[in-house]
Amino acid sequence: MGNKIVLEKSIPWEGLSTEGRAGLLKIKGILRLGRIVYSAIIVFVITLFLPWRQTIPGKGSVTALRPEDRPQTVQNQIGGRIERWAVKEGDEVQQGDTLLVISETTSSYFDPELPIRLREQLLAKKNSEQAADQKMTATKAQIEALTSGLRYQLEAAKNKVIQSQNLVKIDSADLVAVDSFYRTSVARLKRYEEGYKNGLFSLTDIETRRLNLQNDQAKVISAENKLTNSRQALMNAVIDLDNIKAKYSEALAKAQSDLGTALSSKASAEGDIAKLRNEIANIDIRRSLYVVRAPQSGYVVKTLKAGIGENVKEGESIATLQPKTPMIAAELYVDAMDVPLITKGNDVRLQFEGWPSVQFSGWPSVAVGTFAGEVAVIDRVNSANGKYRLLIRPMLPVPEKDEPWPEKLRLGSGVYGRVILRSVPVWYEIWRQLNAFPPNLEREPKGE
Repeated sequence: MGNKIVLEKSIPWEGLSTEGRAGLLKIKGILRLGRIVYSAIIVFVITLFLPWRQTIPGKGSVTALRPEDRPQTVQNQIGGRIERWAVKEGDEVQQGDTLLVISETTSSYFDPELPIRLREQLLAKKNSEQAADQKMTATKAQIEALTSGLRYQLEAAKNKVIQSQNLVKIDSADLVAVDSFYRTSVARLKRYEEGYKNGLFSLTDIETRRLNLQNDQAKVISAENKLTNSRQALMNAVIDLDNIKAKYSEALAKAQSDLGTALSSKASAEGDIAKLRNEIANIDIRRSLYVVRAPQSGYVVKTLKAGIGENVKEGESIATLQPKTPMIAAELYVDAMDVPLITKGNDVRLQFEGWPSVQFSGWPSVAVGTFAGEVAVIDRVNSANGKYRLLIRPMLPVPEKDEPWPEKLRLGSGVYGRVILRSVPVWYEIWRQLNAFPPNLEREPKGE
């Protein structure tokens, strides 16, 4: 090439013909193009070895990190008729401010003195409970009296049975003794009759012995009758004892039945009292729900019911409320292939719609207008679009080269971000992209 340049300088321009001058200009153009191509090749080769920051791209929208900071619908807890709206769309409200006033539409609650009526019923049920208590007290006293009376009656009846048993034993012994005398008298009479035949005894002695035998026989019959009467008295005493026990059991069963009835009446009264108290409390709470209030401070985004006199159902949404100071986060969706490479705390560069920025994929340090964030949440399952959702929160403290996230960010605004990974040469990144390989890692991410 040096020889060519010398050649150009050695050729006299003035002495050339028109064809020669054209050829010379063509040669100069070719040489200039060669120098440009040579320089471009050198620059390209150098660029291939420059460091490139691998990133995982994702698109999504601005959201709130906490569920309570996201837009919510306000529902009325009871059905009713719209009487008055206290707000309009776009108004700022504080927690507890009135949004809507409704009136009653259920016929069961039309009576304005319904709580008074229920309290009167409650008083009547309390009196019923007191009456049941008094009946229970009286029945318990009756049972105690029955038990005390039975104790004395049983003692007397048991003593009578013991006495009858003793009389039976005495009469049995008397019968044995009289029967022994009778048998002795029979034996003696036989001996006297044999002696009379032999002339040893007189007829008078025989008649005396016969008379004594009849007396002894009468005594035996009298002792047997007495023993029978004693046994009958014993049976009667036992029967009287059983009758006393049966009568006591009957009286006690009746008293216990009365006690159970009183206890059932008291339990029923207590149940009715609890039910009435519940109804009174429900009435008081229901009347406090005629005013629908803001659950938290924020802005009324949209009213979902319109007009005065329109009926609303129980649990129906009436307005959309945006909390006042939400904890802003970015919601990004990434491919399933890239999810294993992302861990909590990874740096992220974000671009918000409405804030101009220039982001270089491989050189985040030279990006302009982007904001710093870090991965806060990685979904365990994929979303409806087949991708996985990431929640990105602002990086705290804010890096010196960055600015805090814009204060005027609105929920739902679009956002584009890139999760920052390791640095690799440019040639490696080109080769990876051409082969559709995932980004490379220095080490395996730690499990969460």
